[in-house]
Amino acid sequence: MMWLGLAILGIGLVVLVANHDGGPVMGLDSDQLAGLVSMGALLILLTAGRWRQALAMPGATLRSILIWLAIGAVLVAGYAYRDDAQRVGAGLVGALRPGTAVVGPGGEVTITRRSDGDFAVLAEVNGGREQRFVFDTGASSVVLTAESAAALGIRPPESAFTQRVSTANGTALTAPIRLDSITVGPITERNVDAMVSRPGVLTVNLLGQSFLTRLPSYEVRGDRLILRSR
Repeated sequence: MMWLGLAILGIGLVVLVANHDGGPVMGLDSDQLAGLVSMGALLILLTAGRWRQALAMPGATLRSILIWLAIGAVLVAGYAYRDDAQRVGAGLVGALRPGTAVVGPGGEVTITRRSDGDFAVLAEVNGGREQRFVFDTGASSVVLTAESAAALGIRPPESAFTQRVSTANGTALTAPIRLDSITVGPITERNVDAMVSRPGVLTVNLLGQSFLTRLPSYEVRGDRLILRSR
């Protein structure tokens, strides 16, 4: 058993030396491979003194070896493919809770379409609680309903409702405001021009062009809305 442990260390050393360019080996980088080899050899060396007991009970010993090999394989595979597992899990969250920002490579945010055909985007406004917005490229600005604005402590006077904003459903009379921030997943835009609609005019908040045009790009791909951050 001691010779087996030394052999594992030797083979691992040969692989690390041969992999001089530092590229991945079986999905593991050099540091990870070195740690795995060292742990495996150490485990064998620690159990080397029990070889007589192992020989006396070969069936139980074989089962134990197979169990530990299976556990090790699961751990290695889980670590090597952790990014894929994270993406699958995030995709499930997005499907189960439409509007949730699923973060991908480079801070890319993906949002799944709701069953009614709209993209509902959950966003934090002014660093406070989440508000639900409908993605609306036809809206020239971010628009808050009067109720959502009031929940944020924003209550424009009646005289402030002087501007019309275009939406996918027509035009609405609004009051111009400026939001400190809008955050969708890892994407945060500050000092965003927005509007507050008159009470009873809109039933949903609109994520319009005053936010969307600040992004490097965004696109609709099938049932997914993809927002890209700087």
